[in-house]
Amino acid sequence: MKTHPTALEAAAKALARRDRSAADLTAYLERRGTAPEEAGEAVQRLQQAGYVDDGRYATSRAEVLAERGYGDEAVRFELQRDGVAAEEIEAALALLAPERERALAILRRARTPLAAVRRLAGKGFSADVIESALAALPGEEATEATSS
Repeated sequence: MKTHPTALEAAAKALARRDRSAADLTAYLERRGTAPEEAGEAVQRLQQAGYVDDGRYATSRAEVLAERGYGDEAVRFELQRDGVAAEEIEAALALLAPERERALAILRRARTPLAAVRRLAGKGFSADVIESALAALPGEEATEATSS
């Protein structure tokens, strides 16, 4: 006869696979049939023990998304979706390289500036950041991208 794991055991197992925000872990437990009160208590115990830390999660997740070429708006959206508080999101974004520098690096690696502009827009970079990064490129490339 198979016994069901406790909320704390299920949460620990979920955290062994990957880091999660408190809200995401609570929702995970509830989707698997754990009562909301029990899920909340398990997550609170893990927070007190340092295993669940939304600030650490936000910083780590923001770094990963930025490395994958995401702009600040896309990072912000993902962290909000995971239930991270606004102040922790902003703190995580503040630790990243400036968005303009990240956009410029993508532009420099791209085959064509136009393709890079499309990619940047699709990855959550603001129009202001894209324009600023284009302006920093050598003359011909920036003109080609903005005239297309």
